[in-house]
Amino acid sequence: MYGNPVPRVRIPLSPPIKAKGGRQAPFLIAECDALWSVFLIIFAAIQWGLAGGLASYLMQYGWSAEVMAFWRVAIGLGAMLVWSLSHWRHIVLRGTSLALIGWSVLAGIGVVGNFTFYFVSIREGSVAVAVTLMYTAPAMVFLISFIAGIERPTLFKGSVIAAVMLGIVLLTGLHHAQLSAVTGLGLMAGLLAGVSYALFLFGFKMAGRYGSRAWVLVLAFASATVVLLPIVNIDQALEVPFSHQAPLFLIFGLLGAGLSFYCYFVGLHWTLPSTAAIVAMVEPITAATFGWLLLDETLSISSLLGMAIILAAVTSLGLARDR
Repeated sequence: MYGNPVPRVRIPLSPPIKAKGGRQAPFLIAECDALWSVFLIIFAAIQWGLAGGLASYLMQYGWSAEVMAFWRVAIGLGAMLVWSLSHWRHIVLRGTSLALIGWSVLAGIGVVGNFTFYFVSIREGSVAVAVTLMYTAPAMVFLISFIAGIERPTLFKGSVIAAVMLGIVLLTGLHHAQLSAVTGLGLMAGLLAGVSYALFLFGFKMAGRYGSRAWVLVLAFASATVVLLPIVNIDQALEVPFSHQAPLFLIFGLLGAGLSFYCYFVGLHWTLPSTAAIVAMVEPITAATFGWLLLDETLSISSLLGMAIILAAVTSLGLARDR
């Protein structure tokens, strides 16, 4: 009824290492798979950071947050449809189950929530508060994974999460922000953005067990597009293809949803949820660097220190690897 789990895809980074008797050493293959998965998630997070920088630039032209989220999802859906057409035989063979549809739709709702609540939090408060609240996601994912029995809590991983949160606070300048200017809606939206992040992480992780990756992403982005339709300004959304910013929107959608979510989804296959949430924290570093290089934004000493702490935490986790 629920289909069979998707077989493991091995992407060796080096020639197979033989164990005694001429057989491949399975634990070495697993380590290569884990390292490759972490790299894919980091690559996806870098693309999200670049997309965030492009979003800041495009919003200067008056495009609403809802229109930005809509075109990000719609372009991602188009990219996934093209990919699924090249994998239609595998999709047909794997079939479609209720579990596949359910988890894919849940992931799509999480994507919409993450995009939308994040922009609402910025509008109702500040970027510093919005980013910090959204990136409470690693702590949420770690707690859910522990409660659900997916992984065991460790002091090391808890310390890494704490270090990442400290780095985010320093990077965003939350300690200098005027919290009195932040509304209750802004605080709630920021937290909901983090919850939505955890939702699409677990949704994609579970959906990948029941069918083709291409089909999962098509279902997720199709459901996300449908959810956004009632809340987006259709007239403004239809102006995008005829505007001077149309090429930037295309790049924004491909980086923010097309290629990035493919990399993220494939990377999730061999990565624990909490590890995936932590290593994806290179996203705000990429966004901050983009703003500094192209948008004339400044980076303070505390921001640079925050970057260093996040990179050190992510690197230490990558070196430890999943066992």
